[in-house]
Amino acid sequence: MSAVADTSHHLYPLISDLGLILMTAGIAVLIFKKIKQPLVLGYLIAGFLAGPHFTLFPTVQEMESVEVWAEIGVIFLLFSLGLEFSFKKLVKVGGSASITAGVQIVTMIIIGFTTGKLLGWNFIDSIFLGAILSMSSTTIILRAFDELSVKTQKFAGVVFGTLIVEDIVAILLMVLLSTIAVSQQFSGVELMESIFKLAFFLILWFLAGIFFIPTLLKKTRNLLTEETTLIVSLALCLMMVILANAAGFSPALGAFIMGSIIAETTKAEQIEHLIKPVKDLFGAVFFVSVGMLINLDTLQEYAFPVVIITIVTIFGKTIATTAGALISGQPLKQSVQAGMSLAQIGEFSFIIATLGMTLGVTSEFLYPIVVAVSAITTFTTPFFIKNSLKAYNKVKVIIPKKWEDKIEKYSAETQTIQKTNHWKKYITGVISHVIIHAVIIAGIVFVSIYYLIPLSNGPLTYYPYVFLTVVAILPFIYALALQRVAVPSLDQLKSDKKNITPLVLIALFRILLSFVIIFILINELINPLVGAIVLAILIAFGVLFPQKIQAWYNRIQNQFIENFNDRERSEAIRNKSDLTPWDGHMTTFEIPQESLIAGKTLLDLKVREELGVNIAIIKRGDLIINIPDKDEKIFPKDILYVIGTDEQVKEFELFIDKSLVGSVDYHTEIVLQGFELTNDALCGFSIRESKIREKSNSIIAGIERNGERILNPQPTFILQKGDILWLVGDKKKIKTLLGS
Repeated sequence: MSAVADTSHHLYPLISDLGLILMTAGIAVLIFKKIKQPLVLGYLIAGFLAGPHFTLFPTVQEMESVEVWAEIGVIFLLFSLGLEFSFKKLVKVGGSASITAGVQIVTMIIIGFTTGKLLGWNFIDSIFLGAILSMSSTTIILRAFDELSVKTQKFAGVVFGTLIVEDIVAILLMVLLSTIAVSQQFSGVELMESIFKLAFFLILWFLAGIFFIPTLLKKTRNLLTEETTLIVSLALCLMMVILANAAGFSPALGAFIMGSIIAETTKAEQIEHLIKPVKDLFGAVFFVSVGMLINLDTLQEYAFPVVIITIVTIFGKTIATTAGALISGQPLKQSVQAGMSLAQIGEFSFIIATLGMTLGVTSEFLYPIVVAVSAITTFTTPFFIKNSLKAYNKVKVIIPKKWEDKIEKYSAETQTIQKTNHWKKYITGVISHVIIHAVIIAGIVFVSIYYLIPLSNGPLTYYPYVFLTVVAILPFIYALALQRVAVPSLDQLKSDKKNITPLVLIALFRILLSFVIIFILINELINPLVGAIVLAILIAFGVLFPQKIQAWYNRIQNQFIENFNDRERSEAIRNKSDLTPWDGHMTTFEIPQESLIAGKTLLDLKVREELGVNIAIIKRGDLIINIPDKDEKIFPKDILYVIGTDEQVKEFELFIDKSLVGSVDYHTEIVLQGFELTNDALCGFSIRESKIREKSNSIIAGIERNGERILNPQPTFILQKGDILWLVGDKKKIKTLLGS
């Protein structure tokens, strides 16, 4: 009995605290949803009301328990962000978004650090402030874009691409900040070691994840119900959290990496849908826990820094992002709009601030200041986005005409196709090939040294484990030394005899590098003499069985490529954004079921002549119609891929909206009701001629006549007096019909 009592006593604060958190969060959600404000702000206020710094309401008893919930919240938040991320997205956003994000992040880190030092803060607080200010809020921007209906405009693509780059940079910053926090100084050597270590594990985890996880999901697809899919995805997430923690990284990094790996699978959307309630639950707990740290006394004391940092955030990020977009080759209009959209801080800012507190290296005042700045910039974001076009028009008037012409010329030049540099492409391909295979080999040996060989009990088991390791690295050693780097530029280079010598030297370098890597790695496993013997065996295998090794490697490579491209193949139609030139861009519209344009041809609609847009693709279920001709009809649920400027696309959106037939009342009460036909006016007419359906907004589901029942009678069925009609439809309209 005492054990039971102790357990309940131990659980009580944990459960009661979680209950209090969710109750306050629930109330906040309803209120902020009603007043159409971001829910994040509601969670922060709820946290403040339930926290230790506000005593009028019940207060959380054990902050340690809340911190545990909050850490779980961060893990699932970053897992969800990873699911939306995808490494392929980072490649597809191209140099434009990368340059924009890079300029903005570097500028804001410098500005934030300088601001902190000018305010008299120490080195660690200042560097954390710079990192915090460099991150924008995906949640706030997505909500604002939805409310303002600007997601289809061209600048939105620049913003989304920049946010993707920011997400991955935030993960890198967390690792680097942890290193700086531990050493308490900016050590170039330690940072380079951390970057090298992070790059090694990121490549290794990504390659292994893409090879194994999609294969696992495909092999078990018949067993994956919604329940089992959720459990498996959470298990994979937490497995990577454990691996990241064991490697010396934050658990959040592991969650993000696993999310980004699953994002490459065909199950990504389903898992994202299933994980959303879990993310929302623990995300709410995280943001509420952030709000608990708000101290009004601290905010009052640091009101001046809050104001200064808010101004620095809004104007610094606007200018830095605009400059980055211009440097990347974006037109002035899209650059200004993107700059004004990213002028806030959000989720990752909180996570970075949490990291500082968890490590115990940042001052207590930093966290509430960050929360206050985030709250203020959250409110200003929709205003800035809404007025970004007006700001562009004012900037256009202010800047000299020659500057504007230079910007337009520069933007046009960056979007012009440049001459291909075959040597650059080939060297890039070789470097990637060498790095990937070297990491795989090192990873296999790493796993063998730390996990496999420790299981051995003497030479009888030790050498078989070593042999297994050597066999595992054999195809990758072969590929590193001899596999042809599949780069189209290679054929162009071979056509010129002057390039033969450097190409041969590069091939010899790869072979030599393979021998060096083999010797170093095997030397880690066994003594040099045995290592030399193993090296000889490897060479013998390569000479005697080259085709079998090649076939083995090809199977591994093909499996990886198939897994890597699975989702892309299933969504190939979505990758057409590169078909839009100059100021135009492509966006999609789904034709509503009740649209009046359904059934009409493109010639009838005349959207090109009247609205200036082109319909490049029509997706109808699994059917894809590229470049439809003028006689192609539009059907409900068709997805149209439309090319046009922001203004033209907006007009097309309005055109679609105006084509809807009336409005749908989703609150209509549908009933089944029978009545006897006594109205002579309807007798002798068919169901179609009676217009009962139109008058009562209902259908005749059945008719009883002389004891016989007819289910779903045909429209040509003739009604007779005494028939009992069973109607399914709008209760009010049926009642009106019967009354008449």
